[in-house]
Amino acid sequence: MSVRVYVGNLPKDIEREQLEAVFAEHSEEIVSVKLVTDRKTGKCRGFGFVTLKTDEQADALVAKFSDFVLQESPLKIEKALPRAKGKEESEGDSNRRKPAAKGRSKSAASSAEAAQPDPRWADELEKLKQMLAAQATS
Repeated sequence: MSVRVYVGNLPKDIEREQLEAVFAEHSEEIVSVKLVTDRKTGKCRGFGFVTLKTDEQADALVAKFSDFVLQESPLKIEKALPRAKGKEESEGDSNRRKPAAKGRSKSAASSAEAAQPDPRWADELEKLKQMLAAQATS
């Protein structure tokens, strides 16, 4: 089973090939190297993942590169937490963003709630509606 290792504090201008070169001497143990990039700019977001074949190889990589400095940035290397699947989320994963449903904004209330004005402002809203109607007819 493969094990993912988180590599953080990466320089923003690093390329995937440069990250692969850092771990070149472990190339036979590495399954993949992924650099997380910004969708708009294509630049590194400051972290990535290295996937290794075994847990022991991941431990050795973390130990070896724990004090490694890349382009004047000390790397933060640790085993990545497993992704949460379905509804069995751990407390640490509760901060992850949930994708919004298509066609609805994040703050959209149900149609029944949206049709009813807030009772605290109902009187003020009615006055504004009357003033707007009066202006439209003039």
